[in-house]
Amino acid sequence: MSIVRKVRAVERLFGRLDEEINQFRAGTGVHCISGCGKCCTKPDIEASPLEFLPLAFHLFLTGKAEATLEQIAQEQSPICLVYSPLSVVDLTKGSCGNYAYRGLICRLFGYGSSRDKFGELKMVTCKLIKEQQAESYEKAVAMLARHEYVPVFSDYYKKLMQIDFQLGNQILPINEAIKEAIETVLHHYAYRPFPRVKGAA
Repeated sequence: MSIVRKVRAVERLFGRLDEEINQFRAGTGVHCISGCGKCCTKPDIEASPLEFLPLAFHLFLTGKAEATLEQIAQEQSPICLVYSPLSVVDLTKGSCGNYAYRGLICRLFGYGSSRDKFGELKMVTCKLIKEQQAESYEKAVAMLARHEYVPVFSDYYKKLMQIDFQLGNQILPINEAIKEAIETVLHHYAYRPFPRVKGAA
């Protein structure tokens, strides 16, 4: 499968997830707090290169891939390089600098569930949502108790691996995952013609 096909497959998967999250939000009222980037500043976020392949491909098409690799190498920060804080005083206030191309982990957190050691599904969300949106959060917990559908982290990562097992199965620090995705795209096109975006195969 070519890079373009993989990118499109990941984007279709994200599209389905976005629809499910929209339904979940409508049913519970759970939502990320505007201007809050606290979860994005966590230094231990991990992701797979495959979920950032659309971002890497976008950076390649716009001529920013090499510069982004240099940025990762120079800054060596554990905080996601795509995150844009509003100020240097309070890094927890900000937003994603490339929201359309955010990864799977970014899409699921706050709106997804994972299985505990007993196999029971539990909501995976932040302390702020639990405290400031307590009623909505309880609605989400009640949905799980009634066995109503809530996106599951492991299910979506399995679907991701079906697109490309190698890139989908690697779990790396988030900037390392982005770096690997960019290098994958650059390597693919090192000796190939520039991709035809519309209708490319």
